[in-house]
Amino acid sequence: MVELKTRAEIEAMREAGRIVARALAAVRKEAAVGVSLVALDEVARAVLAEAGARSPFLGYRPRFAESPFPAVICASVNDAALHGIPDGYRLRDGDLLSIDCGATLDGWTGDAAVSFSVGRPRPEDERLIKTTEAALAAGIAAATPGNKLGDISAAIGAIGHAADYGICIDFGGHGVGHTMHEDPHVPNDGRPGRGLTLRPGLVIAIEPWFLAGGKDAYVIDPDGWTIRSADSSRAAHAEHTIAVTDDGPRVLTEL
Repeated sequence: MVELKTRAEIEAMREAGRIVARALAAVRKEAAVGVSLVALDEVARAVLAEAGARSPFLGYRPRFAESPFPAVICASVNDAALHGIPDGYRLRDGDLLSIDCGATLDGWTGDAAVSFSVGRPRPEDERLIKTTEAALAAGIAAATPGNKLGDISAAIGAIGHAADYGICIDFGGHGVGHTMHEDPHVPNDGRPGRGLTLRPGLVIAIEPWFLAGGKDAYVIDPDGWTIRSADSSRAAHAEHTIAVTDDGPRVLTEL
């Protein structure tokens, strides 16, 4: 069931969103060649703890997972697209890193993700990252009252297809509120003019993720979480939690 939020509830979600933005900024600042993924998780934990927030990721166990998620960030490197578990891997020059983070404060949640290169970037990775960010911006721009959910999906998909990237609709955007995943599901490809009518008070995470190899096939690591491109091509992921308002879309997970 889709639940619309009041203005006061959206303001509360904005506070959670600011914490997410601070955590992502802190992780990005510390991400450098030689730094381990688990060290980056500790950076995010410290930001959440200082703000008095908890992580909706830590201990999360959806139906597809064999075990609860053990960290407060997802850290996905190179061909890993989503849900990477932070471990002892130390970042290398040229790695493409995607970080996903959430925060819950006073019962309300924010969720966002960013992708970037570590050290010297590869031109093809920069193109992938910028295209993914452009798709996120296009999806957000389509989140206006009276539009349909399919307009968001179509805007994202059009950019991904134009760049010949792989798009998988199994995992995508979602409603956000008291919990990290609520209705509705927001696919990263679709047809305009279809689906739920967007109304003020709808809060959703929009999160395109593209595969550089052009195929939509993926595999899941033995850890039961990490999603990788099936052809070992690199992946990028970008996400914001946004509110549909009478004045247009409002990004809740920015500084």
